[in-house]
Amino acid sequence: MRTARFGTVAVAGMLALAACSSTGATGTTATTTGPGSVATPDAAQIRLWLNGTDTPKELRDYLTTTFAAQNPGSKLVIEQQDWNGLVPRMQTALASESQTPDLVEIGNTQAPTFTYAGAFSDITGMYDELGGKKLLPGFVAAGSADGKLYAVPYYSGARAVFYRKDLFAAAKVTVPTTMDEFTAAAIALQKANPAGTPNFSGFWLPGQDWYNGTAWLYTYGGDLAVKDGSSWKGALSSPKSQQALAQVQKLFTEGTKAPRDADSKEPWVPFNNGSVAMFSAPTWARWSIDLPECNKGVAKDDKSDAAKALLADQQKCNEDKTGVFPLPGLSKGTSATVFAGGSNIAIPAKSSHQELAKNLLRIIFSKDYQTMLAKNGLIPANSDDAAAMGTDVYATTAISAALGAKLTPAAEKWADVEGARILEDFFQKVAGGADLASTSADADKLIASTLN
Repeated sequence: MRTARFGTVAVAGMLALAACSSTGATGTTATTTGPGSVATPDAAQIRLWLNGTDTPKELRDYLTTTFAAQNPGSKLVIEQQDWNGLVPRMQTALASESQTPDLVEIGNTQAPTFTYAGAFSDITGMYDELGGKKLLPGFVAAGSADGKLYAVPYYSGARAVFYRKDLFAAAKVTVPTTMDEFTAAAIALQKANPAGTPNFSGFWLPGQDWYNGTAWLYTYGGDLAVKDGSSWKGALSSPKSQQALAQVQKLFTEGTKAPRDADSKEPWVPFNNGSVAMFSAPTWARWSIDLPECNKGVAKDDKSDAAKALLADQQKCNEDKTGVFPLPGLSKGTSATVFAGGSNIAIPAKSSHQELAKNLLRIIFSKDYQTMLAKNGLIPANSDDAAAMGTDVYATTAISAALGAKLTPAAEKWADVEGARILEDFFQKVAGGADLASTSADADKLIASTLN
């Protein structure tokens, strides 16, 4: 999602793409004329990079079959990429006409760097066709440069808190309604250890998990970086950020046993094995909760009606035993400003199949596909289709969290900050009990030197 891990981004190398990239369609035959007509693309095989497992197999199958039906003779191949190391792989692939995929999913925090570098084709002319003002505005901004559109939203997912109802009850802890109550609940759960497991965590917060840590920064009014005239400066040392970080450090030291050198990947794993009472993740994590007492032992390749019935019972059991709520804000009745996860999608400038890639974009932004995203717990790019998420607690929690969610600073070189792992290193030091003032000042210098 969006929550990628990667090595240092060589922006200078990326900018070289801009000098030699071409956004003109190739491999097309002009067979139609008149207003609104387009060239008919020659039949070809095109490649779509999707990252992680957030796009379910059902949706992938829909894309391949629908694309083949709408583009006779052409074939779509979906290549799954790992979020880890995605940016270096993209740097290599997007610079080569022979290696580049034809459509790529990219994390929303990475989109500005690739957009400004000229790595993607200009699709401004498709804006209205793909949804126009109904598209998630923050994601559109992340994929835009100099008044032109290069990367459009794919989906969004704001973080919410999942919890074990039985562990809350055993520890006599109620669902918190403020951020202070949340911290107190995490600490109380950890002390009680109602599961009786070693290294039990009230809240799963690994030391490098800046994605969840930023929720405290944003909610207290702090930030990661801010624009100062024509340049950027780190904002971790601001008074509001320092107040927030003090609360995060308290959680690290008293409310979690998560490893200090781990990141936010798959927090449901310790939750499923009973060593965690709460974790925070996008609400599509509901499909990854698999408590041992609920598991029906259905084989992955079993597609029978009996298997489907057992899986439905399994899911119901998991959801009966767990709950979900938006991370609360500073006062009752408010929600925290959480990090907005999600992805953008773009056509690489060096793709030889520009028109076929545009045809695939049209399928992705069709109402049918957007609705399928929503039904699978992903906030679709087109806000008109969000209603398809439903009205259950997962849908309402996702939408509630997303309304106030915030992206990372829209700096041209923000991907360099992530690539250098400045925030992972910073939060790991916070988790280790480092002095907040000096550690924040050091990180602010690194952020400023990287962005400017």
